[in-house]
Amino acid sequence: VQLVESGGGSVQTGGSLRLSCTTSSVVVSTYCMGWFRGAPGKEREGVAALYTGTGDSYYADSVKGRFTISQDNSKNSLNLQMDSLKPEDTAIYYCAEESVLSFGRSGRRPGGACVPSHWGQGTQVTVS
Repeated sequence: VQLVESGGGSVQTGGSLRLSCTTSSVVVSTYCMGWFRGAPGKEREGVAALYTGTGDSYYADSVKGRFTISQDNSKNSLNLQMDSLKPEDTAIYYCAEESVLSFGRSGRRPGGACVPSHWGQGTQVTVS
């Protein structure tokens, strides 16, 4: 599975950015897709997630009301609309996918951030 992010960049406080992630994965094999963020070499924070079977979404408290996750099945893409950006949103943003197979093997409860089985390379977002 290949995940390719785009749309990162620099923006002033209060501005907006839209991230996109295209995936080579077949939709029916995907359990959850989401966005994580972090600094190189540090633990990544789950920002938002979309459960493809139910349409349920998850947002970290730090981004609720400001970020919106969506999926475009026709383009096999996942989007993250980020509004009212703050300097603390500065990070590398990673697209991630949790496969149905991986979820089944994990035994974890549904909900919350995805537990990724595949990662994109990341895209830098800088808010100043």
